Amino acid sequence: MTMDAAWPPRIIQGGMGVAISDWRLARTVCHTGEMGVVSGTGIALIVTRRLQDGDSGGHVRRALEHFPHRPTADWVMDRYFVEGGIPDGQPYRHPSMWSITPPRGLEPLTAASAFVEVWLAKEGHDGLVGINVLEKIQLPHLSTLYGAMLAGVDVVIVGAGMPLQFPGILDALATHKPVDYRIEVDGAAAGEEHRIAFDPESLFPGVPAALGPLYRPRFIAIVASVLLARTMIKRASGQTDGFIVEMPSAGGHNAPPRGKMTIDDNGEPIYGPRDAVDLSEMAELEQPFWLAGGYGSPDGMRDALEAGAAGIQVGTLFALCQQSGMEPELRERVIKIALDGDVAVATSVAASPTGYPFKVVGLESTLARPDVYAARPRVCDLGYLRTAYRAADGKLGYRCSSEPVDDYVNKGGSLEETENRVCLCNALCATAGFPNSRRDGFTEAPIVTGGDALIRLPEFLAGRDWRYSAGDVIEWLRTGNAG
Repeated sequence: MTMDAAWPPRIIQGGMGVAISDWRLARTVCHTGEMGVVSGTGIALIVTRRLQDGDSGGHVRRALEHFPHRPTADWVMDRYFVEGGIPDGQPYRHPSMWSITPPRGLEPLTAASAFVEVWLAKEGHDGLVGINVLEKIQLPHLSTLYGAMLAGVDVVIVGAGMPLQFPGILDALATHKPVDYRIEVDGAAAGEEHRIAFDPESLFPGVPAALGPLYRPRFIAIVASVLLARTMIKRASGQTDGFIVEMPSAGGHNAPPRGKMTIDDNGEPIYGPRDAVDLSEMAELEQPFWLAGGYGSPDGMRDALEAGAAGIQVGTLFALCQQSGMEPELRERVIKIALDGDVAVATSVAASPTGYPFKVVGLESTLARPDVYAARPRVCDLGYLRTAYRAADGKLGYRCSSEPVDDYVNKGGSLEETENRVCLCNALCATAGFPNSRRDGFTEAPIVTGGDALIRLPEFLAGRDWRYSAGDVIEWLRTGNAG
């Protein structure tokens, strides 16, 4: 299958983080002829925890054998692999936190981790594999992209922000050129810019010359309006190859309502006419686009194609299939309450430290429950959602609204911003089956996100086992058959 023959795909499997869209799910979807997507969010956390859990099946080690810079692969193995896995209750060893001047080893580790995930997703077929990242989590972008490109990633998908810088960076990394990324800094002075730099040759000596030019993946931006799509076409640093138009009913992070935020009686944001997307105007842009959020059904597929879309992106159904990276017991519990008609999905304006609305499934024993949330000590030890800020002395600092309240306020943050914030870094790792334990015996609790499509799960599961596969999802979307 050539890229031109496969493009554009009809179905894009959602890039759900952290590690819900892992290499197994993406590879399974690719075998159906549709486009599989891995999550690049926090990928170094996931790969290092797989190694510390003993790397069952040897998959990470097999992929690292193909990483083009042997010293990096050896260092990752020496530092993180534990034969047989660490004992239950022992804390994981964390990678260092990101900063604009990354600690030694963090960039090669991140690149190698992205390589592993993409390489495994692409193993054994010639279908399309994409990687999804959140623009808001800016500091790991360059390392993640380069590692994914070393593994031959076909498509890069970016949401949760305005990814204007990505196309040009992909162009440069394809020829191993040094690149930099302009990061947002709270309180930056007028005209002041801060950039994180990445030099492939410096980090991986000899690799650029040995490999020659890399494939430049196609780039898809996730947008919530025609205006944002037009802005990408006009202002992005290079070519944008398509758009995913994501509606507010999608799981995970949602775009905030346009204009002033208005909250209903349940504390959820109110979306109005201004948030509706004119699909005829999207079609006039003459770029492939896919519809997400409420389109994950045979009817949704038909409506999308009739509106001029190339197809749909589907998340929730894939998140609950047997090949997803969600911890199996959690997955079973979500499916059960959905089948019982007892599922509740709320759009929280407070949960995510990013400030974006975030869909939360009201599941027992997760951080959606006030008692579980209250029992967690506020700790920020992973730091992916930290925001850079300009301190009084002009230097950069880093803060997260889910860190200890006093720490956040002492760094210039407001007390109001800390209310009900969730440490998504730790919680989402737990959702994927990698909960960290602390030396005092505390173990991180998960949080589950899902789209409004959860209420349609009984319709999808009619006539099939609740232990369904990604292939079942594809079949249903294509034909409407119950299997």
